[in-house]
Amino acid sequence: MEKATTEEQKGFLKKLKENVDDHEEQMAVLGAAVRLGVVIWSGFIITLSYVELPMVKKSATAGDITFVASIFTGALATFGLSTGNGKKDKEQKPKA
Repeated sequence: MEKATTEEQKGFLKKLKENVDDHEEQMAVLGAAVRLGVVIWSGFIITLSYVELPMVKKSATAGDITFVASIFTGALATFGLSTGNGKKDKEQKPKA
């Protein structure tokens, strides 16, 4: 009977350790999905600010998209992407 309880405890601890590893993987996937959702949402808002839809009238004082653009840039940066074209970086580096 003592062997059964120790085997159950080892099995439980093993399962718990496996679930922790699986939990970390699930959190990584969830984090990537949330970041991707933010990129899609902010890209959609930025696109809507430039596109004129025939059924929707834009007001004369259209909203400033600076905040949404910064969210978009920050979310892209978490994936390792940059929205700059790199010309400024090349010009600022001193030539040896």
